[in-house]
Amino acid sequence: MDSQKAQEMRRQFPEEEYLTPGHLACSGCGAALGMRYALKALGEETVVVIPASCWSIVPGVSPHTALKVSVVHVAFETGAASASGVKAGLEMRGDSRTTVMAWAGDGGTFDIGFQALSGAAERNDDFIYVCNDNEAYMNTGVQRSSATPYLAWTTTTPSQQPKEERKKNMMEIMAAHRIPYAATASIAYPEDFYGKMKKAREMKGFRFIHLLSTCPTGWRIPSQHSIKAARLAVLTRTFPLYEIENGDRYTINFQPEPRPVREYLRSQGRFHHLTDEQIEVIQKRVDRDWERLLKRAAW
Repeated sequence: MDSQKAQEMRRQFPEEEYLTPGHLACSGCGAALGMRYALKALGEETVVVIPASCWSIVPGVSPHTALKVSVVHVAFETGAASASGVKAGLEMRGDSRTTVMAWAGDGGTFDIGFQALSGAAERNDDFIYVCNDNEAYMNTGVQRSSATPYLAWTTTTPSQQPKEERKKNMMEIMAAHRIPYAATASIAYPEDFYGKMKKAREMKGFRFIHLLSTCPTGWRIPSQHSIKAARLAVLTRTFPLYEIENGDRYTINFQPEPRPVREYLRSQGRFHHLTDEQIEVIQKRVDRDWERLLKRAAW
């Protein structure tokens, strides 16, 4: 990063840190950066609700914590339900200023916590839900989730028998609930993520942020390549950055000159077993998904 870019980021981001040194995240963990940026946008008057995930471990063991905001640890399937309850409790006390943020992994969002998530979205409960998506159950040993990409290696979908199903389209599912705001974000584009969190903070009702967070262990990449991998996901249009408001107003935030999906896949050990033919199939699917997104953004 050049000095001018660094100065611009320092002016945009508050200097206050709400994630302190000494946390237990792995080297290169994208989720640690994600939490840092999210709390800079939300500020001190925030309650973070964390269902079982890597973030059950990252802040540290009670009574110690690396987070300088209030934290509630809850069961795997109850992230959205617990956040709904925390918000209701605050309102009963007359506290309308404190922001409630549920911070769940893809397993606790796409799979185990989906029922509670859908219920909170249908009720339009007033909190922000962040899905920290590293595309597998990383905390328990890199098992596949329904967020795991097509043909990816995990410990339960080994290279000889990789995942045969496509990644669940969680953004379209949330759009079908007609919630006020849903957005994708990436740790490699902090200004975009920060801006979306600030926008969500100023809104009412249910707000959903789908954050792509790299996991060097599960993605089988060097820790120093964590940001590079996240950036390639966006540049190859594998993970586009966009917003959906009220279920039908689509806005694409970044339209990159497309780079081959091969660059993204070949950068990660979890895709090393793919053949050229399989990569071509994935490329065609990415291209079709992008064209579909362009059409929806033109509505």
